[in-house]
Amino acid sequence: MPFGARITESGVRFRLWAPDLGQVGLCIEPSPEALPMAAHGEGWFELTVADAGAGARYRFEVNDALRVPDPAARYNPDDVHAASEVIDPSAFVWRDAAWRGRPWHEAVLYELHVGTFSPEGSFAGVMQRLDYLAELGVTALELMPVADFPGTRDWGYDGVLPFAPDSRYGRPEDLKALIEAAHLRGLMVLLDVVYNHFGPEGNYLHVYAQPFFSERRQTPWGAAIAFDGPRPVREFFLHNALYWLQEYHLDGLRLDAVHAIFDASPRHFLDELSACVRAAIGNRREVHLILENDANQARYLGGDGYRAQWNDDLHHALHVLCTGESDGYYTDYADAPLHHLGRSLAQGFAWQGEKSAYRDGNPRGEASAHLPAQAFVAFLQSHDQIGNRAYGERIAQLVSKPALRAAAAIYLLAPSIPMLFMGEEFAAATPFPFFCDFGGNDRDKELRTAVTQGRRREFAHFARYADAAAQAAIPDPNRLETFLAARLDWGCLEKPEHAEWLAYYRTLLQLRQDMIVPRLHSMNGAAGQFEVLPSGLLQVHWRLGDGATLRLLTNLSNEAREGVLPDGRTLFATDAIGDGELPPWSVLWTLQGGSDG
Repeated sequence: MPFGARITESGVRFRLWAPDLGQVGLCIEPSPEALPMAAHGEGWFELTVADAGAGARYRFEVNDALRVPDPAARYNPDDVHAASEVIDPSAFVWRDAAWRGRPWHEAVLYELHVGTFSPEGSFAGVMQRLDYLAELGVTALELMPVADFPGTRDWGYDGVLPFAPDSRYGRPEDLKALIEAAHLRGLMVLLDVVYNHFGPEGNYLHVYAQPFFSERRQTPWGAAIAFDGPRPVREFFLHNALYWLQEYHLDGLRLDAVHAIFDASPRHFLDELSACVRAAIGNRREVHLILENDANQARYLGGDGYRAQWNDDLHHALHVLCTGESDGYYTDYADAPLHHLGRSLAQGFAWQGEKSAYRDGNPRGEASAHLPAQAFVAFLQSHDQIGNRAYGERIAQLVSKPALRAAAAIYLLAPSIPMLFMGEEFAAATPFPFFCDFGGNDRDKELRTAVTQGRRREFAHFARYADAAAQAAIPDPNRLETFLAARLDWGCLEKPEHAEWLAYYRTLLQLRQDMIVPRLHSMNGAAGQFEVLPSGLLQVHWRLGDGATLRLLTNLSNEAREGVLPDGRTLFATDAIGDGELPPWSVLWTLQGGSDG
């Protein structure tokens, strides 16, 4: 890795890219001295210290007095403003040599936040639940970002040290132990990474490497990263991706909000990143790159590019059908939610270039029907879709039990890749509001106030939060109580209603594993078709990889609807469905033909 601290035969080599400075010092604790680093051209400074080793604490001295952590630190034990620690990557002895990953079509994702998933709020706490997740039918953990963030609690999208697992969750070896333990149980581990911005506190790059940021563009979270600027900027993130995949044996990365990655280069950063990963990993094991992309750019999916994209369209259509909500971005789905759901299930995106009212009449998306169903990640809940609500309510607190059962049966058995959000499988009642913990100085006090006010302004255009009193009641992201309320309540599994939900999800996931997954291999694109029937039913069918036809017929309303039952043997039905009529909130799956007839 060209950045940061590297243990060599001659000692520890320290490197920093500081193109704005003429000199940089290296400070190794507890010495008060700053050792001068040699300039190596094009903004690089370097020094090898013979008597330094693993465990040494260090900072860089910039602007003659300011001492800052290493932006490529592998670990910062005392948070983002303090010294970095030299880590020996070879010290952890892996026991997963036989692990080659799992094919993508076998993926059942489980998104979790390390700090709230367990009472311990740590990597070790997650490890204690791996057997539970394997028994549930999950095949892949998707960790929300763990890169070092300011303070004691955060969603993870305010990270400022992208190479350092946050010390609140454990040391680097604790994360490696979690990943190893998952592999030994046949579970993949994917990590959410943020390459579109740095958090608002603890990022010192602007002090000594202003070319890291674009003066022309802004993201919703601050200055855009200059991917089309100096080469070290791109290299920083390319090496970050390889670092997580190689040094931590991760099975994939989910790239957050890539629509906010601005790059006017002849070769877009996303294209270079996927090519870089494929070249580095080769055929030695399965590695999966996933996108979140509000622009619905199908161009990045398939082939040697990205394996899949989160399908917000499918979520939004299901949410509108189950809740009747039509505020905010749900506006685009409220006119014909069944059509949008059917198109999402059969073709991937609901919006494939049409003009979006929510986006001021601008077109959104690209044609996606040519892609296989597994190029899309389907979900009923995610950190965004829960946390973007004022109080962070989960779907189980918003809809009836029949509606929730129907929605789960649709997305968990469809040929796309399903993703659960932690606790969804037992209808957890704990909310998941946005929370953070910015520092205590005067400047950060202003930041905390701005975050609180900004969070409340987000909801001002919703009718129910139009007045100031309603906005003031929205939980303050900075308060400890907001974070504590988000901790998953595992004790509720002792209650019959939650145990019943867990059994339901296990049944669906076992059925998927037995009857759907074996038929997804080699499934082609353009394999799905849908129709909204005059009676108000939705029917969808897909040609699977073994030649079988999978059919869905569903009534997502409060009234019984007439319809002709599809051909094939019944795989699953939410209700006893009689010939010619589907009860309210009913789902019927059938299978015809294929390898077993």
